[in-house]
Amino acid sequence: MIGRIRTYLIRYSRLQTGTVSYLTLVQEAELGLNLEISHEKSRLNEMLAEISATEHEAGRPPLSALVKVQGSKGQGDNFYKLCEKMGMGEWRSLKQDEEFLKNLIRDCRAFWRDEENFQKFS
Repeated sequence: MIGRIRTYLIRYSRLQTGTVSYLTLVQEAELGLNLEISHEKSRLNEMLAEISATEHEAGRPPLSALVKVQGSKGQGDNFYKLCEKMGMGEWRSLKQDEEFLKNLIRDCRAFWRDEENFQKFS
């Protein structure tokens, strides 16, 4: 399932603009999760965190920057806490910095739209 999520988000970053909701991700990547069930939503969060940590360790932007909770303006606290764990700064400061998330999304798109990166790392 992690592979499907990663592939979907790479494709999304190359072909779409904006961000993708949890619900759209679950439906379009055919994950079969029910987000109304808290442990299934938690499992999705864990997989997104794992993907982003792996990408970050490899020097690539965190793909979970592209996923947001429907109806919210951006990311939840867990995303920023993950960024803090990855050494990007104190999570509250990151959350307050309007440019931080925009830059991550921009970097993600730029990285994956580069054909050489796509061929090498996707």
